[in-house]
Amino acid sequence: MSDQIIQTDLGGGVARLTLNRAPVNALTPAFLDAFARVLNDLAADSDVRAVILDSARNVYSAGLDLKAAQEFDAADQNAIVDALNSGFLTQFRFPKPIVAAINGAAIAGGFFFVLAADWRVSASHAQFGLAEVRVGADLPVGPMEIARATLDPNDLRRLLLTGQPEPAAFALERGYIDQVCPTEDVAATAEAKARELAEIPQATFARVKLQLRKPAIDVIETEMMRLETNPNRGWFGPETKAAMKRMIG
Repeated sequence: MSDQIIQTDLGGGVARLTLNRAPVNALTPAFLDAFARVLNDLAADSDVRAVILDSARNVYSAGLDLKAAQEFDAADQNAIVDALNSGFLTQFRFPKPIVAAINGAAIAGGFFFVLAADWRVSASHAQFGLAEVRVGADLPVGPMEIARATLDPNDLRRLLLTGQPEPAAFALERGYIDQVCPTEDVAATAEAKARELAEIPQATFARVKLQLRKPAIDVIETEMMRLETNPNRGWFGPETKAAMKRMIG
């Protein structure tokens, strides 16, 4: 297992996955691939009935490493697009409950660890946003369809077209997250919810979750298959690298 994804058995059918890529859980193909592999292992483990997804860092995830991304060539762009699609699709269709225990900001690609979860517990100081438009990038199909499936259209409009983050209190009001509590209470609150969800009949939970998410999953899988034969799957445009440079200063 990658040391960037720490797995802990909490007993009673509850596992904890901790995002641990220094310094801010920035997204890379290797990080997302490791995340997907661990989820697939947990999906196949009949002893696991629910998963808590938390972070060992001061943020939940800051999304793509913009400094590194400025140097991406076409192959690098293809690799990160593929990893974003496959990694978050794996989480979105995971058949067991996932509770996000959010200790800090979840921005851009990092927000999809939240949106692909089934229940979201947030620290009161956390922020949530989709900053892609500010760095000259749109969303790959996987994240885009997950956003469509989990956010109100007006919230999606505001988040995508402004690129500005929203505070936890607003996210709770709008339903992006389900509970807000002090930072020191996030872990215990998330664990209590995971244990509650672990009591739901497993096969039934998996079927109902698939019923809910299958339209988006079908779109993502179809587009991913189409893209397999496209040698240019990158999503940077002419404005992207200059916008990234401005964003980080």
